[in-house]
Parts: sequence; structure tokens; C-alpha cells
Amino acid sequence: MSESRILTYPEAIREALFQAMEADPSVFVMGQGVDDPWAMFGTTSGLSGRFGPDRVFDTPLSEAALAGVATGAAICGLKPVYMHNRPDFLLLAMDQIANHAAKWTQMYGGRAGKVPLVVWACTGRGWGAAAQHSQALHGLFLHVPGLKVVLPSSPGDAKGLMLAALADPGPVMVFDHRDNFRLTGPVPEGPYFTPIGRGIIRRAGRHVTLAAVSSAVVMALGAAETLKEKGIEAEVVDLRSAKPLDAALVAESVRRTGRLVVMDTGYPAGGLAAELVARVAEAAFGAFLAPPLRIGIPDLSVPASPTLEAAYFPSKGGVVRAIMGLFG
Repeated sequence: MSESRILTYPEAIREALFQAMEADPSVFVMGQGVDDPWAMFGTTSGLSGRFGPDRVFDTPLSEAALAGVATGAAICGLKPVYMHNRPDFLLLAMDQIANHAAKWTQMYGGRAGKVPLVVWACTGRGWGAAAQHSQALHGLFLHVPGLKVVLPSSPGDAKGLMLAALADPGPVMVFDHRDNFRLTGPVPEGPYFTPIGRGIIRRAGRHVTLAAVSSAVVMALGAAETLKEKGIEAEVVDLRSAKPLDAALVAESVRRTGRLVVMDTGYPAGGLAAELVARVAEAAFGAFLAPPLRIGIPDLSVPASPTLEAAYFPSKGGVVRAIMGLFG
């Protein structure tokens, strides 16, 4: 198995789906546009031709109904991947996901079987998609018992987490970010699993912990390079998963660095950043040399104007300035 092979981010997702479908005939892919020429931003390219319309098919504009179809298929022993090109559309499927897929096994004491459902969505920005097509809504699903929520940051983890989600007996939400679709990176050829709920230290440091998910990890690594020039060594923790959340790894890092910055692609209020800060404070409050800091998107609707959109989302320069503030 070669570690040096380089793939793009969408190629890595596509390979995960291809290998899962090759190995298991119960896996199928559904969603708006999974079989069209754009192939869900390239992630499903060629799958329809290889596996046919019974296993890769377009769905109507009725997310609630189709989420019910996917949940029912999972309960009956199949393994659906229900793909959405925007997380905004998950709001229309929320009842089926939160009240049925997430709770089915517990409500019936396990007698009704598992719900091996994967729901994928891609957070968008950068082309004026505005308030109803650019939202980062993964924080909403952290409140739902029975769901797992993953947010990859690299092509290697995009493949490994998708395969892990497909192997999981319960419903898993996979949130990708369009910023990551410009990435390339090493991806092993064979199937492998990136463990859900286990973070990883991407860069060692001793002055501040930067805990991040998805595209915020890339920004954190860039900020760490700039901070190094200023004499600050930042440790970057890639959480990889928001639920389960590897707060223990972050607390361990904060005990070494004394400072915590949580970088999320979503809203700070009531979301991943708030939850992680609370858990680390509970576990390692005495280690803090400065108040913890949360960095995310503003509590405002995403603007359509390219100029306003550029100001709306965090920048590396803004992140560096905020972190420098922890050092006076």
C-alpha cells in the first residue's frame, strides 16, 4: 500500500465510495445530482457507469421524504449514502434524521436492528451563494443523541472517515467543506479506516493549542507558520470528529501549552467551539494561562456580495492577530 500517492480531495471521496461499493453490494449512493456530469463536485464521478442506476441515482427535491427512504433502507439492512450538495437542505430532512434515524435503535432496545446510514453534505462559500446556500450547520446535529458527526481536513482523512462512516452500525453525518476541494495530499490505495472520535496532533508546539476541524485545520497550520516567525510555537490538533469529540487530546495539549484557541467553520454560539472549550475547562482549568478563544463565523447570515463575503469569513491574518492577543 503506497503512502506517497497523491489525490485531490474529491478523488479521495470518490475512491472511498468506489471501494465500499465494490466490497459490499448493500452500499448505494443517492442524492440530487450524484449521477449528472458535475457528479456532486466530482465526488461521485464514474460511479453510475460502474454500478448502474439501481445503486447510484438522482433524487427528487423532497429531502424529508428521501431521508425517510434512506432511513428505511438502512433499517432494512442496506447501507445508503444520502448526499446533499448543501448542508442547508439538511434542515428539510431534520425530522427524519433526528427523530428516526438517530433514535430507532434505542427506542426499540436494539430489536429493530441498526441504522447504518451515511448523510454527506458540503459546506460552501466563495461564490456568492448567500444566506441559504452557505451555512455551516453541523453544530445543530451535535445536540442529537445517536448521531456521529465527522469533519475531514485532508484527502487522506476524507477517504478514511468516509469508509469508517460506512462501516459504522449507526447514522453518521459527514460534513465536507468546499475550501478543502482545492487540496491534494497522500492517500493510501487500499481501504482503511480513520477512527471516528479520535483526533490527531498535526503540528507539535509549546505555547498555544489550536484545535480545529475541516478547512479550519488548514488555516490553523498556516497561522502556526506565521506565529513561528514571531517566536510562538503553536500546537495544531485536528479533531477530525465533532461527535464523538476528542476533548481529552485537547486537554492534554493545553496542559503543555497553557492556552487554547478553537477554530471552527461554524458559528461559535452553542456549537463545537463552545462545547470543546467547556469540556477542556472542566478537565484542565488550572492549566490556563489566558482565557480560551473561539474563532468561527459571525452570528450573521452569509452575505452574497464577494466583498462582504471575504470580510465575513475568518482570514489567516485575523486569526494570527487574535492569537497574538493571548500573549499581550
